[in-house]
This record gives sequence, C-alpha cells and structure tokens, in this order.
Amino acid sequence: MASKMPMEHPLCLVGNGTNGELEVKPKALEILCGITQPVVVVSIVGLYRTGKSYLMNQLAGKKRGFPLGSTVQSQTKGIWMWCLPHPRLSDYTLVLLDTEGLGDVEKGNTKNDHQIFALTVLLSSTLVYNSKGTIDEYAMEQLHFVTTLTEHIKVKAQEREEDEEGCQFVRFFPCFIWAVRDFTLELKINEQPVTEDDYLENALKFKKAVTKGALAYNLPRECIKTFFPTRKCFVFVQPAPAKDISQLELLPESSLDPQFLEKTRHFCQHVLQSSPVKTVKGGHPVSGQMFGSLVQCYVETLRSGKVPCMDNAVVALAALENKAAVQEGLAHYTSQMKQLKFPVDQEELSEKHGDSMAGALGVFMDRSFKDEGQKYLQKLKDGIKENYGRLLRKNEVASKDTCFALLEELSAPMQKRLSDNVYNQPGGYEAYIRDQHQVVEDFRKKPKKGVKVEDVLEQFLASKKAEAEAVLKFDTLITDMEKHLAVGKQKAELLEQQRKAEEERRMRAEQLVKDQECSFQEYQRQLEAKLAEEAAITKKEAQQALECKLKEQRELLQQGFREKSMLMEQEISTLKREINSVREQDYISLAKNMIKVFSIVYDICTSDDDSPSQSRSQTRGKTRKPK
Repeated sequence: MASKMPMEHPLCLVGNGTNGELEVKPKALEILCGITQPVVVVSIVGLYRTGKSYLMNQLAGKKRGFPLGSTVQSQTKGIWMWCLPHPRLSDYTLVLLDTEGLGDVEKGNTKNDHQIFALTVLLSSTLVYNSKGTIDEYAMEQLHFVTTLTEHIKVKAQEREEDEEGCQFVRFFPCFIWAVRDFTLELKINEQPVTEDDYLENALKFKKAVTKGALAYNLPRECIKTFFPTRKCFVFVQPAPAKDISQLELLPESSLDPQFLEKTRHFCQHVLQSSPVKTVKGGHPVSGQMFGSLVQCYVETLRSGKVPCMDNAVVALAALENKAAVQEGLAHYTSQMKQLKFPVDQEELSEKHGDSMAGALGVFMDRSFKDEGQKYLQKLKDGIKENYGRLLRKNEVASKDTCFALLEELSAPMQKRLSDNVYNQPGGYEAYIRDQHQVVEDFRKKPKKGVKVEDVLEQFLASKKAEAEAVLKFDTLITDMEKHLAVGKQKAELLEQQRKAEEERRMRAEQLVKDQECSFQEYQRQLEAKLAEEAAITKKEAQQALECKLKEQRELLQQGFREKSMLMEQEISTLKREINSVREQDYISLAKNMIKVFSIVYDICTSDDDSPSQSRSQTRGKTRKPK
C-alpha cells in the first residue's frame, strides 16, 4: 500500500460535526497522505440496516471490520474508510467506503442523505447500491437521490444546464452495481430464464405513456441509464434464518446458505477484477494523497453551501500535483548531479546535465497534468537553470583550485632552486626554462583538472614572466642579442597560451550549443508524447460516452421510443465533433508549446553571471565571417 500507517480496521473519513455539517477526519487524511499508490475506490450506498457493511467486509477479506449492528439503529455514520493492499493488483491500494444508511429516521432531514450520496458518487471508481427484496417501484422510489444528482454535482464550472446532463456525467461517473439482498423470486421474464443483468435492464425499461405518473415512473430509470452506463446486478438469497441474521458476522460459513456464499464470492471476484483505478476528469490516475485532497475539496464546497464541481476540483488538485511534480523533478535533477565529483570536463558535465534534465522532465511529466500555459514547466525550467548555473560556477571554481594547487605542487622544486640562487649563475636561464617546460608538461599529463586548464596555465605563466626576465638578466653566458630573442620567444609562448585558453572557452561554448540542441529535441519528444497521451485519453472518454449514447439510442428505438431517441441526436453529434476535433487541437497545442519550449530550453542551457554563456556569445561574434 506504500503507506507508513497500515489500517487494521476502518476509520471515519467524513463525519457530521456538532453543527450537523460534514467534516473530514484528520486521522483518515493522515492515512491517505501516506499512500502514494493509485487507488481503486469501491463504495456502497443504500438504505440503513440492509447489510451494506457485510459486503464491504467480504471485499476486505475480513469477517469483521465495518460494524454490522444488530438493532434497528444505523451503525455507520458518515463515510467510513478502509485502505488495504489490492488483492489482485500489485502496487495499487483498495479503498473501501461504507456510507451512512440513507433514510435514517434519526436524522430527521434528507439534506445530509443527498450530500452523502453525491459525495460518494464523486469519490468512487465503483458504486454499489444495496437494497432488499426486489427491484420494484418501491426500490426505485428509495433511489430517488439519483434524480437530483444534477442539483448536487456539476461537471463544468460554467455551462448551460442542458449541457450538464447525460453527455457529461456518463463520462466521469463510476461503474454501478445493484446488489439485491434477500431475493426470493425466480429470475424469469415471461416464463423465460434471464440473467441478473437482464433482470436489472428489464426493471429499467420506460413506460410509453406520457401521463404524469409515467413521467415519474421513468425519471429514476432514465437517470440511472444516463448517469451510469456501466451497470451490473447481483441478487443474493437470504444468508441465514431470520433469527440468526443479527449475528451474521459471528456465524461460521457452514451455517450460511451455500447459494449466498457462492454469490458473495462471485460478487467480490467481479468487483475486485473489474473496478477501475480512480481517475479525475482527463483520465489522470488518483493516488491516496490526491484522493485525500479531493475529499477535502468536495467537503469544503458542500460546507460552503455550494455545489461540488468536478472541473474546480481538478484545477485545485492539479495545482497541488503540479507543484509536487516540480519538486520531484528538481529533486531528481539534484540527486543525479550530486553524483559528479568536481572538477569534471565540460563534456562530462554536459552529458550528466542532459541526462539529469531528461530524467527530471520525465518525472515531472509522469505526475503533472492540466498544466495550463506551461506554468509549472516554467518553474521546473527556472529551478534547473538556477541549479545548472550554480554547478557550472562550482565546477569552474573547483577546476581553478585544483589547477592552481597542482601547479604550485609541481613548481615547488623550482621555487626552492630560485631561493637557493641555483638559477643565478651562467647557464641558469636555460635550466630555468627547461624546468618550467617540465612543470607544464607534467601539469598537462595530470587528469581530471576540469574546465579551466588553459586559463589557469595562462595566468600561471603570466605570473612567472617577471621571474623569468630576472633570471635571464643575471645569465652572463647569454649575449644581449640572445637575451632579446629569448624575450621575444617568451612573449610568443604567452600569446600561444592565450590562444589555447581562448580555444578552451570556445569549445566549452560550442558544447553548450550542442546541449541546447539535444535538450530541445528531448523536450519536443516528451511533450509530443504527453500531448498524444492526453489527446488519446480525451478521445477515449468521448468515444466511450458516444458508444453509451448510441447503445441507449438503439434500445429506445427497439422499445418504440422513436421521438425520445431523436432527441439524443444533438448529444451524439456533439460527441462525434469532439472526437474529430481532438487531433486538430492536438497539433495546434503542440505548435504553441514548441514555441514556448524553445525559449525554455534556450534559457536552461544558458546561465547568468560569470558563466560560459558569455564567452559563447563573444566567441560567436569572433568566429562568424561577415557577409
């Protein structure tokens, strides 16, 4: 579960405060904050005292956990949570939500019921509705909460009311399972055996009449079909004699009806195998940490008296996730670059920087979503630029210190000879020059000196100019003409060293230009992949919604509701246009982002202050031939 706090038993996630308002429990949030894995969220709703908690305990693989109770009072208050390692999917966490029974007479009002139901729908991957007896008109009436979902949930922050319905909800609502408990009828329609799913779909058929009664009859059925396109039904016989039902959790399996046990196993198998990972609008997987943020966002909205909006929640969640993505990306870059032991050559530093930046970008892309205007990518760029500039300067300082220390060490014997006046005699200048050349030769042979080798050597030789001239002056074996030539040769060697130092700077500048080109290609590759992935998810969401609408339209035609099916044409046409426009929008977005990326990468590969970028621009100016 990747959590520091394994849950031995359920905890209250959302409860009712002293003022009757919903509130998120800190202990449950603490648990969720420790879960970094994606979550599969299975929730159960239904009337109180209908055995919801028993099914949730079975999904948890436990006999006890969620309280079952043995009286007419509702045992579960608010929404209770149990986080467990997913038994079928490694690296995923199963989150079970057991909700307060709907219709509890002790509450006295239905506002809390509507909020609990809407909140559960918003949080779930799979929603189980638990009822008793049969799927009849009474059962439909008890599910009247579904008819008011459009009043308690919004998909978009601002849109026309007609656009809220159907076409939007069908894309983001959970899978729906109707669990019918204590079922006593035969699964037959018109004397023909049918499946449980057939039984549900038959119960959801509309009446053809246009009377007020028919409209009321059709409304909950239409809402279930519209909001929950993926539907499944399970019917359970009574598990034990009525006198033992109150002690169900204490009974051994041998005392329970075999048919009930078999159906329970089938139910658990289906839920665990088919329940998808919880995602937010746009298809982004939700981790335990993100799930906790979602709960807080929705509950705060309900407490404020507003209607929870999926778009607003995604924007708030994206801000938190993208901020964390920037931090993770920078942490990756920093940890990778720390592996370097300064000083290093520019080529090695550039290669490590390129790999680390690509890795940081990959980490950012994996976690980030809905980064409008590349705001957080820009923050990542700024962080990498700052870090890389600091490392460039650190490498230069380390190279200078290493080179100066090495030259001081290698030239120590010469300094000793100077202090002993070894060179202040006839032939001393020749010995001095020979020893100096040996120092330079030995210096060049030493590896791992970094990027300032020629620059430091230039400074070193320049600092020895006066010293060499003094030795030359006292050498009586050398004629004035030879001294004049020696001075000229010394100047030529210093100029040559200056040329080498300038060449060193030029090569470093060229390497940074290559870094820029490679970085641009990497940004382009990863952004293209990200955009393609997002476009595919958007298209898949629209295609799934389209398939559901086409299926619903075919069923209406088959049942003789031609006029009603024709009313769906506008929704279907809208979805088709959206699917066809995804690719075009993808290319437009890509072109805009590529322009921005070029600026981003250019900045990353340059740095401020005393950096190689300055010498690069200078070098460019010197090496370009005028047209």
